[in-house]
Amino acid sequence: MDTKASNFSFDVFYLTGFSDLQPYRALLFIPFFFIFLYTLTANGILVVIIATQRKLHAPMYLLVLAIALLCIVIPVIVVPRMLVSVLLNLNAISRKGCLIQLFAIHCTGCFQSTILLGMAIDRCFAICFPLRYNDFVNVRNSLIFASLFTLRNTLVIVVKAAMLGLKRFCKTDIIYHCFCEYTSVVNIACGDLSQNYIAGVVAFCLPTIDCVFIMISYIVIFVVIFKSPSGDSRQKAIHTCSTHLMTLSVAYFSIVTAFVGYRVSTIPRDIRVLTSFMYLLVPCMTNPVIYGVRTKEIRIHVVKFLKCNRISHV
Repeated sequence: MDTKASNFSFDVFYLTGFSDLQPYRALLFIPFFFIFLYTLTANGILVVIIATQRKLHAPMYLLVLAIALLCIVIPVIVVPRMLVSVLLNLNAISRKGCLIQLFAIHCTGCFQSTILLGMAIDRCFAICFPLRYNDFVNVRNSLIFASLFTLRNTLVIVVKAAMLGLKRFCKTDIIYHCFCEYTSVVNIACGDLSQNYIAGVVAFCLPTIDCVFIMISYIVIFVVIFKSPSGDSRQKAIHTCSTHLMTLSVAYFSIVTAFVGYRVSTIPRDIRVLTSFMYLLVPCMTNPVIYGVRTKEIRIHVVKFLKCNRISHV
């Protein structure tokens, strides 16, 4: 009996986020369903436009395409299960399903950070080294960049998820969250968790390192911009960079908000769940608006796309 007890581990977890709002929990289905629908539609339009318009097959727009694809994948990973949970009170998730969801969330987060870094590097070469842009930003170098960062991201997240998967989960089968967030899952595991916390810190360092290089890229960019004698060139460069900086601001503001929410003990736990949930969704909601409105080349094709669809339905 003692051996069985010492080896016991829950195989099913219950995601009970927003249960403090139990009388009104089902009402959360409405706003999150429309957020889900809008996010898929807006990013889907962006993907279709960039994929079908040959003029938009430049590296910068292909990076926008990549981030739009991620912004379709992220809601698909977390929102449908959350909608079922709040509407039907079906909160169970298998251990394997939880670990797969955790892996997918962290992978998409790391790749989102990598794409933002790629955008910063692309802008840096385009503005600072315009005559040598095609020498630096070509198919070969892009494939090397993509391969190295894919290997980096996948390796770290696989190790992180695998280490957690080897643990026993014997403290409780209740996870007060809407999805399998890493810290919440680690907190219900048993045994020595020091290596898991270290793995979490290492994984957190990936987007942090990307952020540092993004900042360096933009410092170099703005030094070159403000040294430029041409006012028109300066204005055009600032406009181009401001679109990317808006995306960065939304992404990192969402992350900081979620981070602070989990560090301030006086914040109600439902607010903590909401902030960590929205940090995944807010960038996916705003990116289509930012790129669709502020990027002239994309905006022109978005307007044409919407007009064509409106005419076809008349």
